[in-house]
Amino acid sequence: MQTENDIYQDIRPYNDAEVSGAIQRLINDDEFINAILNYRFRQLSGVFGWLLRPLIKRFLVRKWSSVKSVEDVQLQVAKYMAATIEHSCDGVTHSGLDKLDPNKAYLFISNHRDIAMDPAMVNWCLYHNGMNTVRIAIGDNLLKKPCATELMRLNKSFIVKRSAKAPREMMKALGLLSDYITHSIETGHSIWIAQKEGRAKDGNDKTDPALLKMFYMEGRKRKQSFAEFMSQLHIVPVAISYENDPCDLAKAVELDAKRTTGTYEKGEFEDIESIVQGIVGEKRRVHVSFGDVITEPFESPETLADEIDRQITNIYHLFPANLIAADMDDASVTEDEKAKFAAKLAAQPDSVAEIMKQMYAFPARKKNQCSSD
Repeated sequence: MQTENDIYQDIRPYNDAEVSGAIQRLINDDEFINAILNYRFRQLSGVFGWLLRPLIKRFLVRKWSSVKSVEDVQLQVAKYMAATIEHSCDGVTHSGLDKLDPNKAYLFISNHRDIAMDPAMVNWCLYHNGMNTVRIAIGDNLLKKPCATELMRLNKSFIVKRSAKAPREMMKALGLLSDYITHSIETGHSIWIAQKEGRAKDGNDKTDPALLKMFYMEGRKRKQSFAEFMSQLHIVPVAISYENDPCDLAKAVELDAKRTTGTYEKGEFEDIESIVQGIVGEKRRVHVSFGDVITEPFESPETLADEIDRQITNIYHLFPANLIAADMDDASVTEDEKAKFAAKLAAQPDSVAEIMKQMYAFPARKKNQCSSD
């Protein structure tokens, strides 16, 4: 519910009092109903759409009638996640959670491979270890439809206003974002945010120091040093690895186009298609590695970014595909795995296949380099 001093109203997730209203708006949103119709009943949507739309609405009213709070939404999301993992994964494992305190809030800075599934996988691991789920940073470029905004804010997402262009407007938006992230940590709510804007399409996970400068805007306002303020945020690097990236082909095609023509024109609904493909596409095994809480003082955004990168590189879980792509031997690299990866590349043009190979190889080569330094 909006109050006079609710300064985060425009960017924060919905609270308990706003859940019922948001669900009602979703059920009455024709675009949302049409999206369900086209996704679940594509063959029937044309001829029988007029009949199915009211049935879908009635089904949703019944299904969501008991959803009254943020916690209720999280329980619903957990059911959807269980079904998604069942159909698209060969198992989700994790490491490092035993080092974290369930009663503390953390700022999880994660590598970024998949728009929706990265934070969902982190939440899945936290949820199954009795820890609170995170508030998720999401760019407003993904919220072009009202129904997308409703869904994301229901699911504990807060909005990063990337569309702000004027310098003053941008600084104001970043200042509020920094304030909100700090406020969340200080009031016991963990945060998930990607280490840079956009996915690491080439497989090279790299933290943007500009992200850390944004966090520090609130620290500067409080007249604290960078090292002092950042240590209060309880930063935990996270590395998410997918044995098979469902969006690898789309990423490779985009990178190939940029390499050969210097540009790539993204389709109007390409981000939404990436979200759907990331959710339903085959991932094989998934591993989420939680790093150590960064407690030592780092004096600059650049040195702190280096530490986050060092941890993400070292804790990244390598699958056979990564090792095969990097031409590295390991007990997990079987002839069957080699044949699978070769078949995957053989189905694509040489230039795209080469990029896909490098995409999978990058984490293995980087980890090998890091361990030998």
